[in-house]
Amino acid sequence: MQLFHIIAILISLAAIFSWLNYRFLHMPTAVGLMAIALSMSIALLLLGQSGYPEVHENIEKMLISIDFNETLLHGMLSLLLFAGALHINLEDLAKQRMVVTVLATASVIGATFMIGYGTRFGSNLLGLDIPLVYCLLFGALISPTDPIAVLGILKTAGASKSLETKIAGESLFNDGIAVVVFLVILEMATGTTAVTVESVLHVFAMEVIGGALYGLVLGAMAFWMLKKVDNYTVEILITLALTTGGYTLAEASHLSAPIAIVVAGLLIGNHGRRLAMSASTREHLDTFWELTDEILNAVLFVLIGLEMVLLSLDAKFLLAGLLAIPLVLLSRLISVALPIGIMRRFRSFSPGVVSILTWGGLRGGISVALALSLPSGHIRDTLVTVTYIVVVFSVLVQGLTLAPLVRAKAARADIELERTQLE
Repeated sequence: MQLFHIIAILISLAAIFSWLNYRFLHMPTAVGLMAIALSMSIALLLLGQSGYPEVHENIEKMLISIDFNETLLHGMLSLLLFAGALHINLEDLAKQRMVVTVLATASVIGATFMIGYGTRFGSNLLGLDIPLVYCLLFGALISPTDPIAVLGILKTAGASKSLETKIAGESLFNDGIAVVVFLVILEMATGTTAVTVESVLHVFAMEVIGGALYGLVLGAMAFWMLKKVDNYTVEILITLALTTGGYTLAEASHLSAPIAIVVAGLLIGNHGRRLAMSASTREHLDTFWELTDEILNAVLFVLIGLEMVLLSLDAKFLLAGLLAIPLVLLSRLISVALPIGIMRRFRSFSPGVVSILTWGGLRGGISVALALSLPSGHIRDTLVTVTYIVVVFSVLVQGLTLAPLVRAKAARADIELERTQLE
């Protein structure tokens, strides 16, 4: 199937599913699209078992030809991260820098090991016998919260500004950290290079610190170019070049491309918007990137829903996925509650912050893409199925209930404030 045909099919499905969700389901866009695509996948599987295998086979061939890992991690992710970072207020982020830094680093690494050892224990109980290093790989790929999933839902959740900044900031940065952790553990699993403390520290320094510095330089160059012109067409092209070309060059230089693009996006979204753009350019730029974000999100969640067609639906794999859901949530709770409990001694937090950060830690396309990048074999099939089940639960169940949880916690905080004032 030709590339144009694949793009046409995905955009057409995204358009139809978006219409159905808007007219009948009234769910958050990401949740609704994924739910409809998931239903379509189940229908295709049933058709394949009911005497129409060619329908299932054609969709399967199309999905295999897309290469979800390549499409997301080395294509769409740069645009989605830039669009998300563009509207994060740098002053608000600076106020939450300690919380965001800890959640995006220590919490991700801590959750990786908790999930890894818990998965090892569970796999032994089920007779799957997944090696510990691959269990840690699963921990690394499922630990980061997905900015693509969470940012769209936060728009309608009604969260306080500080809480929204914490969740959005963590989600934008922790995927870059998690990818580095994943790559280090993958090298241990495949034995491609010798893994030592020095080599791990070198990788982190190059990928994370190098990626952030590269993002600053990239953003500064784009800022200078934007300041020299006043034409929204040219300026939008500059941001597109920054996002696509900058991401590609970062990958070629073995720097963390996600972190670089987030840093560059923050710089352009704050200093660039205020000092290098006219009001007309800001309006056109915002509209362009908002539309880009919505369209790519729609296509992405349709793809995630359709990926079910490729899963190995073994009973043990499905059971392992169901058991992984409480393990991932518990690990998230511990990795969030411990550092916030320590930081409470030095600063205040809004009521319910731990429960909201725990439940709002949605998993999405990045986890699926990383799972699909594992070496082929029985272990990969197991971990892809387990990852998919956790992601589906995260988006459909947590995604649907996050906004009501945020509103409930906010209402409770208002009641407690009124009670305190009366006393």
